[in-house]
Amino acid sequence: MPAIGLGTFGSDHVSNDSVAQAVKQAIDIGYRHIDCASVYGNEAEIGDALAEVIASGKVSREELWITSKLWNDKHAEEDVIPSCQKTLSDLKLDYLDLYLVHWPFPNFHAKGCDVSSRSAEAKPYIHANFMKTWRQMEKLVEMGLVKAIGTSNMTEPKLKLLLADAAIKPAINEMELHPHFQQQKLYDFVVSQGIQPVGFCPIGSPARPERDKTADDTVDTEDPVIVEIAKKHGIHPATLCVKWAEQRGQIPIPFSTNPRNMLANIQSLVTPKLSDEEMEALSKIDKNCRLIKGQVFLWKEDQTWEDLWDLDGTIAQ
Repeated sequence: MPAIGLGTFGSDHVSNDSVAQAVKQAIDIGYRHIDCASVYGNEAEIGDALAEVIASGKVSREELWITSKLWNDKHAEEDVIPSCQKTLSDLKLDYLDLYLVHWPFPNFHAKGCDVSSRSAEAKPYIHANFMKTWRQMEKLVEMGLVKAIGTSNMTEPKLKLLLADAAIKPAINEMELHPHFQQQKLYDFVVSQGIQPVGFCPIGSPARPERDKTADDTVDTEDPVIVEIAKKHGIHPATLCVKWAEQRGQIPIPFSTNPRNMLANIQSLVTPKLSDEEMEALSKIDKNCRLIKGQVFLWKEDQTWEDLWDLDGTIAQ
């Protein structure tokens, strides 16, 4: 799995065609890892871009690592395989390198309800139901439609249950990871189980959906420790966040449609390493500041993100 990927969640503020163009530019620059999801609503356009660059001979399918994700309203046993097949059709691919369960609980949006809005139809995580979904994910591997399967936004209690029951354990867990939200306990557990951590929002996601912004939020690139270390290395603070992520051992998937920023992000992986002292300083700026707050997944008006998300290590049933 390439050490850095291009995220493609941008259709809430960037056109699908712009995201597809970014995919082509990223591949020209040297990216070989593209992180997609059906809910982003742009896989058809990305598929056209992938088909174009493969047909041009610039890159072969085998050189690319393409990830996609099963959305929350497709957890039913009968929906998993058709959903993956729809993604493959949209992306114009015969197989995926990695397919993830996007969130560990089902969420059913009312007809015409935008996925970025609050929904009263979300349901809590129930492990027996999740395992029915996971068994179908395992079948996708057996069918040759995907090379590997994994999880996204899973917490330690849920992962422990899954690891105990899965025939094929998750290859990766994709989760929000940046200097202000390092999730060290979960990160350490994931690594200890041989699961590769993949981090979204590696630069703090300043363009995240409005639903997730609050007055007390700070963006990582404004942190004085990050700014000082970045200045010392002669790189942009955002680039430093990507470098920190890769050096820590996680795979960052920053989103950008700017070729200059894409190049800076991928070049950060081959610039001189941060010192132990600098890594230590960055470890101390963790604010436990979750930027993707998940208000869309609350199933009761008075429940919080933590109620949904394994408060005190318990699982909502």
